[in-house]
Amino acid sequence: MRTALVLGAGGLTGQAFHLGVLAALADVTGFDSRTADVVVGTSAGSLVAAALTAGFTAADQAAMLHGDALSPEAAARLRSLRSKASDLPLLEEEAAPAGRGPLAPGALLAAARRPWGVRPGAVMSGLLPPGRNTTHAISRGITHLHGQDWPGNQLRICAVRARDARRVVFGTPTAPEVDVGTAVAASCAIPGYFSPVYVDGQAYVDGGAHSPTNADVVRRDEPDLVVISSPMSFAPGRGARTPDAVIRIAVRRYLAREVRLLRRQGATVIVFQPSPTDLAAMGLNPMRLLKGPDIVRTAAATVTARLEARPELVEQLRQR
Repeated sequence: MRTALVLGAGGLTGQAFHLGVLAALADVTGFDSRTADVVVGTSAGSLVAAALTAGFTAADQAAMLHGDALSPEAAARLRSLRSKASDLPLLEEEAAPAGRGPLAPGALLAAARRPWGVRPGAVMSGLLPPGRNTTHAISRGITHLHGQDWPGNQLRICAVRARDARRVVFGTPTAPEVDVGTAVAASCAIPGYFSPVYVDGQAYVDGGAHSPTNADVVRRDEPDLVVISSPMSFAPGRGARTPDAVIRIAVRRYLAREVRLLRRQGATVIVFQPSPTDLAAMGLNPMRLLKGPDIVRTAAATVTARLEARPELVEQLRQR
């Protein structure tokens, strides 16, 4: 069975949600997210995806995030990676762009030429001024995990090319060749907040500007099972009552279209979205790292309860 894992955008709270979901899947069903045939990451999801494909479980990622003890396997791997870190080339900081004009005013013209080919959020990302905050720490941290090598055909990282507002999926044949650290930094470069990441002279920004999940990317891989973690939408129920409901409804609609495409192709799709309990733990500020431990625990408990109530899901995940 060919399996795909899709990890959506959502900031630091979204990263914690992913880790709670994946930890529960491993505990209840034995689903090892590191062994998925394809792993797609967008923004916060790209951080988790990169660490998974470097061999770190969700439980160990959560431990690293919160300063807890790692498993012996992860501790040994981390020591090995740190010993090699001195051999990696130093990354140069991108200079903050001068002026406060739009990053890519031509994105509007590109959208007018082919309005069916771009998303409004991607166009808007090019019309905002470049952010002032560097993604250097992100790229450096991921480079310590992967070095200059790309992990085969397993990993896909989504970003948006500012010039024409088009999605680019690093790790696919049509995308520029980059190291994983650069790709993840580009995918996390929130428009207007982070400086764009340049590859071959082109500016790239957060892949969530095209879609917060980008689940349709795996259609070309024709997976039998697709597992999606979507921190920016919400599960059926009372989620629409939250103050950020308008955004979450829009994200859920994007996701629903992507899921329909996958199911028409014959894939079994299992989606994990925040429940009302998860939303209460996550709050409204997606960059609030201090809430991470609570979010991981809450998401793990929510997913565990869902799986216990839906034994058919457990069976589908165990069959992979």
